[in-house]
Amino acid sequence: MPITPTSKIWMSGEFVDWDDARIHVLNPTLHYGWGVFEGIRCYETAQGPAVFRLTDHIARLYRSAKIYVMEPSFTPEQVVAATKETIAVNDIASCYIRPLIHLGYGEMGLNPLPSPVEVMIAVWPWGAYLGEEAEENGVRAMISSWKRNDPNITPPAAKASGQYLNSSLAKVAAVKAGYDEAILTSPNGHIADGTGENVFIVSGRKVITPLLTDGPLGGITRASIMRIAADQGYEVIEQHIVRTDLYLADEAFFTGTAAEIVPIVEVDDRQVGSGKPGPVTRELLEIFHRATRGELDRYQEWNEFVQQ
Repeated sequence: MPITPTSKIWMSGEFVDWDDARIHVLNPTLHYGWGVFEGIRCYETAQGPAVFRLTDHIARLYRSAKIYVMEPSFTPEQVVAATKETIAVNDIASCYIRPLIHLGYGEMGLNPLPSPVEVMIAVWPWGAYLGEEAEENGVRAMISSWKRNDPNITPPAAKASGQYLNSSLAKVAAVKAGYDEAILTSPNGHIADGTGENVFIVSGRKVITPLLTDGPLGGITRASIMRIAADQGYEVIEQHIVRTDLYLADEAFFTGTAAEIVPIVEVDDRQVGSGKPGPVTRELLEIFHRATRGELDRYQEWNEFVQQ
């Protein structure tokens, strides 16, 4: 999806013009993928722009950095404040936010430890990741031949730059085969993730999602939907899921910051449920949207306002 540039990008404590946000071509992150990032959204609300679960996202960013032995000179609290400042400086009410912890130019090689650790924050207006019609009509997915990362090869608990080569391979294969999205399995054959989303199925009053030990990223939207579903009286279960569970589910859907909530209406050319977005998915989707817009007191702590 094309990006509409904004005015300023925050780079290690300074604002630079969008077109001047550059790194050296021998930056080790560029060559070896040694970086960690987040995807976050800011929503327009009646009380002003509010970032959805910003503190939780930045906490996960720092957990990813710890896994990859990266120690930024900025604290999580400073990055939270810098994110809000970047939104305010760009005078934007609704946007996607990309913080990145990466290595600076200094030393080339497979040992990242001597390289300086830098932080970047960019914001821009961005629509629905899987397309404007995806929420309304649902998407077609395929089980990918590419597997999700084994935790002893590259740790799926981290949201790391280089690990997304795996997701990109699966995405390209799915698009070339005529599908909207791919679903990856763990090395042991259990359903793990979409290429950039978590996966849920619905069976009666049960809302089910894979165990984190099967390799999905611990999604912030995933956790939000699990809480919303429980609050609505559904039984929320984390368990092993296999591909036939998707075929036979009443409903299925993706969750993620970029995708938000997207119904899955077909997997491997098998219709899921009625073949249309189901009532449980629609219910959770509507509540989620109201929560992001700051309309529900129950979830007000998720709305972190740019201007206090």
